[in-house]
Amino acid sequence: MESASPEESVKNRYRWLVVGLLFLATGINYMDRSALGILAHTLDLEFKWSEESYGNIVLAFTLAYGIGYIVAGRIVDWIGTKAGYAIFVFLWTLAAISHSVAGSVIGFFFARLCLGFAESGNFPAAIRAISEWFEPEERALATGIFNSGSNLAALAAPGFIAFILYRYHSWRYAFWGVGALGFVWLLLWLAFPYQRLLRLGGGGTSRSVAIVEASTSARWSDLLKLRVMWAFILVKAMTDPVWWLYLFWLPKFLQQRFQLSVAEIGVPLAVIYCVSSLGALVGGWSAGYLIRRGWDVLSARKAILAVCAACALLLMLATRLQTLTEIVALFSVLTAAHQAWAANLFAANADCFPAATLSSSVGIAGAAGAFGGVVFQKFTGWMLQASHGDYTVVFLVAGMAYAVALLVFHILTVKKAVEYPA
Repeated sequence: MESASPEESVKNRYRWLVVGLLFLATGINYMDRSALGILAHTLDLEFKWSEESYGNIVLAFTLAYGIGYIVAGRIVDWIGTKAGYAIFVFLWTLAAISHSVAGSVIGFFFARLCLGFAESGNFPAAIRAISEWFEPEERALATGIFNSGSNLAALAAPGFIAFILYRYHSWRYAFWGVGALGFVWLLLWLAFPYQRLLRLGGGGTSRSVAIVEASTSARWSDLLKLRVMWAFILVKAMTDPVWWLYLFWLPKFLQQRFQLSVAEIGVPLAVIYCVSSLGALVGGWSAGYLIRRGWDVLSARKAILAVCAACALLLMLATRLQTLTEIVALFSVLTAAHQAWAANLFAANADCFPAATLSSSVGIAGAAGAFGGVVFQKFTGWMLQASHGDYTVVFLVAGMAYAVALLVFHILTVKKAVEYPA
């Protein structure tokens, strides 16, 4: 058995530490954005929001997130992973804290705009980091691990926010406490010698499996000419809004359906998102297993996506279930399926695009997902207002989105992948 080269040893030693930092950043990212959903009932009692007003506040975040995604991807490709990540974490931390001084719907609207724009830098930077430290067969697992940081937010945020509400009797301190976590992560990231260790490890992955040629520029006009770019644009536009639905509307759905308080909703959400983490891990590992068994990289990704799409159809049953246990079990499966879907879709993005254009492609696709989220959040708020809180149509549309998206993705990525040096 051949021993690892010095470069491989460096990568093997530190790459999972990198994933750990990405996991924490993603957790903080989602904790900052999910705080509003957890505090929605408390804020509603104080400000008397309508369903449509809450939908507009949620829409502000998603709209800014989409615009920021386009800019963020280009910035990360331009200045690099470490500096780009640090800048965006600093900005979103300030934006998260700014919620504490909001006093009206307009105030929250502008706070969400700032938070959405700044938080858009997380995934372009994180996916680029994964492509720099991991080979194709391990990318989905690594992506699944760091992306499950969003579940850390779902697990930790309700209890953390409930504790602050109990201790300080003010939702304003809750936004302060959640937001300040970004500064702690920023100190860890700046202390980590990312670039030096990456150079010692060989400067990036040894190979990349791609559809896009290495000479393709990162200009948006050039990327938008590619069929594969449109595959990711359309798929993200159709399926990202479903995660927004789970993140922003699921706590509200559970609270209204079963009259749960902020403290009581913590356990159901913890169960749901704990199970969803398993989906990210199993989905990521399964694709790598198929690749190691000789499957073509994209064929392995699509096989896992097909399983996830089938599971997503179960969302249409949500309004017919009667007990909290049944609904928690259902949404556990649904969120696990989405996390497995997201891990493989992000990994496929890294598979298809070379390093020089990766963050830009992630940014464009992510923007499409966010803009799709804008439309769907507006649709959700309007539909719930018109139907007096009936989620049937909303869940029907969301449940079918994955199957349609998979068909589109398959059609637009039929060209056989080729390998070239990264």
